[in-house]
Amino acid sequence: MASTTTSIDIPVSADRVWQLIGGFGSLPDWLPYIPTSELSEGGRVRSLTNEQGEVIVERLEAFDNDARTYTYSILQAPFPVTGYRATITVHEVSDTQSRVEWSGTFTPVGTSDDEVIALFHGIYTDGLAALKKTLVG
Repeated sequence: MASTTTSIDIPVSADRVWQLIGGFGSLPDWLPYIPTSELSEGGRVRSLTNEQGEVIVERLEAFDNDARTYTYSILQAPFPVTGYRATITVHEVSDTQSRVEWSGTFTPVGTSDDEVIALFHGIYTDGLAALKKTLVG
């Protein structure tokens, strides 16, 4: 099993960040390479479509509004992995500063750990940079 974690500091309160990203269907609001998200199964499954038209289906595994965190797994995706599970957490650094962490674990299929780690590390890093840009310009 492989894993990667990245984080970014944002000069915005943790509550404000969580208001934007805490909804399981909110990715299109801050992640430019996911233009659509459709919720099903009472909001516990999201079907995402990326810029290339590929579909990614994810299941919400855990959600804690007070801790500002959720964990999800991939049910279907064009990625060479199985057992994918990721967590997004918003940490309060101060009243006007937050740290957002995105981490994932997965088992590569037909490729190396390093290649899949690089793929998801890039997705997480680019995603968090887009989040910061959405919030502070």
